[in-house]
Amino acid sequence: MVENLRKSQVADDSKRTWCQQNLASTGDAKAALERAIADLGSQSEAGEQAMAQLQEELKALQDGVAALDKAVAEATEQRKAENAAYTELMAGNTAAKGLLGVAKNRLNQFYNPRLFKEAEKAELTKMGRISENHAAFVQLSEEVAPPPAPATFGTYEKKHEDSNGVIAMIDLLKKELDKEMTEAKTDEDHSQAAYEQLMADSAAKRGADTKSITDKMESKAALASTQQAFADKSASLEKKLGVKNEYLRTLHAECDWLLANYDTRKETRASEINALGNAKSVLNGADYTLAQTSA
Repeated sequence: MVENLRKSQVADDSKRTWCQQNLASTGDAKAALERAIADLGSQSEAGEQAMAQLQEELKALQDGVAALDKAVAEATEQRKAENAAYTELMAGNTAAKGLLGVAKNRLNQFYNPRLFKEAEKAELTKMGRISENHAAFVQLSEEVAPPPAPATFGTYEKKHEDSNGVIAMIDLLKKELDKEMTEAKTDEDHSQAAYEQLMADSAAKRGADTKSITDKMESKAALASTQQAFADKSASLEKKLGVKNEYLRTLHAECDWLLANYDTRKETRASEINALGNAKSVLNGADYTLAQTSA
């Protein structure tokens, strides 16, 4: 009986040690898994924030490129309109200068013959020259003496002063046209240069922004891959944690009662062993007394 009690105590001691070791190691493993899952959660949260920041930056860049393209298109349309107005102005002023030149030449024909310029005649074909010569011959053949001139108030005199004033006005108008054309040419050159610079700057900015968009898209893809890896790792750790929790429940079911009652059971066994020893001693003493009495 005593031997059985001692064996039971040895079994309880061994089981107690096993339970304590397994509960401790499993608890530590569970805590490590929980810390790892928490760390992954923090990293995933940081990744989500970085993803949101990247998305905002991408949207800003994409909106900027769209706005830049719109501004370039509007600037191009404006440049076309300005160039069309410039071309129209130059053509109109050139035509006006031509008409003023014709008018001045006609006045010079009458008032300043020395400054008159004959208009260039187009070269006639052989048939044209024949027709022209024939017409001149017919006109000479039919010429008759002109009638006497009608009576007038006196000999006609050219008014040089009036003619000089008109010609001066024509020259002034031509100068004003030249000035306007010069200013228009300067403005056109400046506008074209500014437009070309705008196009160069816009192209450079668009190239830089497009590269930034590409880089951020690659970063976003890499971050998404990392986030997926976090999610996969977290799911794997959660699965392991579930296994540990289940094992802990099994350990507690197997060990909690023993650990809670170990001391009581040990004391009880010790008392029983002691009582059995005393009883045996008593029995041994009684046998010795009986042996003496018989002698």
